Amino acid sequence: MESNKEKMVDDVGSVVEAIAANDENTAEAPLYEVESFCMRCTQNGTTRFLLTSIPHFRKVLLSAFECQHCGERNNEVQFAGEIQPRGCNYRLEVQSGDQKMFNRQVVKSESATIMIPELDFEIPPEAQRGSLSTVEGILVRAIDGIQTLQEERKKVDPQTAEAIDQFLLKLRACATGESPFTFILDDPTGNSFIENPFAPSPDPSLSIKFYDRTPEQQASLGYLVDSSQLNESAAGTSMEETSNDVDQIRRQPHGSVGAAAGQRAIAQSNSAEISEALFRYSAPEEVMTFPSTCGTCAAKCETRMFVTRIPYFQEVIVMASTCDACGYRNSELKPGGRIPEKGKKITLYVKNTDDLSRDVIKSDTASVRVPELDLELASGTLGGIVTTVEGLITKISESLDRVHGFTFGDSLDESKKNKWLDFKARLNKILSMAEPWTLILDDALANSFIAPATDDIKDDHQLIFEEYERSWEQNEELGLNDIDTSSADDAYNSAGVASKEKTEE
Repeated sequence: MESNKEKMVDDVGSVVEAIAANDENTAEAPLYEVESFCMRCTQNGTTRFLLTSIPHFRKVLLSAFECQHCGERNNEVQFAGEIQPRGCNYRLEVQSGDQKMFNRQVVKSESATIMIPELDFEIPPEAQRGSLSTVEGILVRAIDGIQTLQEERKKVDPQTAEAIDQFLLKLRACATGESPFTFILDDPTGNSFIENPFAPSPDPSLSIKFYDRTPEQQASLGYLVDSSQLNESAAGTSMEETSNDVDQIRRQPHGSVGAAAGQRAIAQSNSAEISEALFRYSAPEEVMTFPSTCGTCAAKCETRMFVTRIPYFQEVIVMASTCDACGYRNSELKPGGRIPEKGKKITLYVKNTDDLSRDVIKSDTASVRVPELDLELASGTLGGIVTTVEGLITKISESLDRVHGFTFGDSLDESKKNKWLDFKARLNKILSMAEPWTLILDDALANSFIAPATDDIKDDHQLIFEEYERSWEQNEELGLNDIDTSSADDAYNSAGVASKEKTEE
């Protein structure tokens, strides 16, 4: 302890700089102490900082405050790594009487919100910020927080206190497993997590969705956002409240539903890699350049766009932006044309190392399956990417390590650890082509593609394309059931009839 006291620093900024210097060797990261203000007794206490890493999840900065004068203590978890490209939404269906569900570990970042729709209950980001707990622990902590000032409320406002008591009865019933409920964890930074005890297999009670942040969420996280974007978003929200259903669908965030989702497949790699992959098929006839604004530093930059056609696939639009001021680079791959009437299922039988080099375009509406591994990724996972078969499996492995945290550690059951080690071994086995395996892409919007190994796609017997009719549920998820084009059709038909009559005259 004496050695720690010798490492006293003056401010948190110095702590962060010292931690950054030790970033490459976090196993030997020292404990830092900062003198800080106690909110209870107004004296000075001590805050200790320690950088550590949760295996296969994130680097975190643990802080613990203790006041020697009044005994006040608290702790907090802050994420030392980067903000993820997309936000995450975890939805856990908790059945009554299932006590194991309450032992699932939960990481809640300082920007995450927890909701229980059945009770219309929400834990905002400011409450329980940066906590590492379980489902039961979070509910119990919420109950204790609400219960704290009940005696004072009963004296000042007995009616409100009575209503809160009734609510606490319902919340306790959920916390003890007497009532089923839905536990939703939403984090725009993508740094929160709910444990999946069945990992790497899917969890029937847990669903994970990734989404693009709104301009307001970007601004709340400290990103530079053009004021016009915020104004447009606010105006869109205001108009949605008074417009019809068609307007509401059209004004929802880009890529969230319906036609917008069909026009988007973000390629999460740099411009050079995308260009190299697409130029293998055809070079652009014309590259268009138009001014734009950098999303990071708000400086003026240029966006280049060209349209090209991939044989046996469809027309695609490639857009790339580069900022000379801060070096930020971004690229997007968007499908061209209308929304296909049918979905598409692509099956590739991977038999040799050459198949690992096949080009793959996976849109953000495509799901991925590898039957030999009992592996299935829902649509939206990984977003839209342009890569190879080998690159896709590697990204899946990295994503599983990130999403399914607590893969190793002292608290993990030995059987679960062996299960995960066995899965990783089988994953490495298929990448080394020790045995043939199958890759299946199922895209309800038919915006995904695997390149054939032959000049004529019909001669590639390892690659199978199947079209199918989308189910009502798939159309509902994509927003296609609510699209009403009758007005446009009537206008088009009326114009066609008028034109025909004029020609006859």
